[in-house]
Amino acid sequence: MAIKAGLDAFANTPVLFAAVRYDLASILMIGYVVVTVNQWRPETRSEWGLVLVGGAFMIAGYHAFLFVGELSTTSAVAAVVVSLSPILTTGFARLMLPGKALSRMGLVGLGLGLFGVIIISQPNLTALAESDLGGELLVLMAAVSFALGSVLATTIDAELPIETMEAWSMILGAVMLHAISLGVGEGVGAVDWTLEGVLALAYLSVVASALGFLIYFDLLEKLGPVEINLVSYAAPLWAALTGWLVLGESVSVATGVGFLVIFAGFWLIKREAIAQELAGLPALLGPDD
Repeated sequence: MAIKAGLDAFANTPVLFAAVRYDLASILMIGYVVVTVNQWRPETRSEWGLVLVGGAFMIAGYHAFLFVGELSTTSAVAAVVVSLSPILTTGFARLMLPGKALSRMGLVGLGLGLFGVIIISQPNLTALAESDLGGELLVLMAAVSFALGSVLATTIDAELPIETMEAWSMILGAVMLHAISLGVGEGVGAVDWTLEGVLALAYLSVVASALGFLIYFDLLEKLGPVEINLVSYAAPLWAALTGWLVLGESVSVATGVGFLVIFAGFWLIKREAIAQELAGLPALLGPDD
């Protein structure tokens, strides 16, 4: 929702929009790192390699493809394409991280999750078939870039603090995005600085980037790339709910059905962990009277 709002102001400069977003986010993060973290910059070759993967694949590549692609496709179709990320991640993980691959039942859950996303988004397949697929292919490349970056980051053995890795990845990603923006001929003069665009930029920089990636990279280290990228399945649901709360959009029965299907898929993937948590629930509730 915030990206769509911001693209109204940056319609002629979508890559510049992404670049400015990470200019602001990297300033916030590097300031936070200098104040709170002992190691404020990468020092070894492997640490710089980790930063390069984050900056090139998860910041620059993902957002350049996504922001340009969203200009020529619908939000519903983009949501479905981005939701291919867990499937793409599973494929890359099978090649590079055999121990992180999902079981057969997990793969069934992965498919259910994607089916639930399609139910919620309800993409117009007729319009999709009649289009030149340019925007959809760009969004697909964004999903490929992020999935590959997630797996590659897991393969690199580096002891760099998460905050430092995030800050320098954002700095590198912002520089790359500015280079891409200049390469495709975007200019600052083409930006229509509306209040809605500024608010969207502020939200994306502070909440979705600085805070959001801090949480993401922490969970990536704990859970691995396959499970953490299941967050893609929650995006259309929350887009529907925030659209209802903020924009007054209606929430259809399909949204509720899609949520239940996504939940079923998530349960299949995490059924053992959920069973362990439920088994420990009586102890949390206290002794029986």
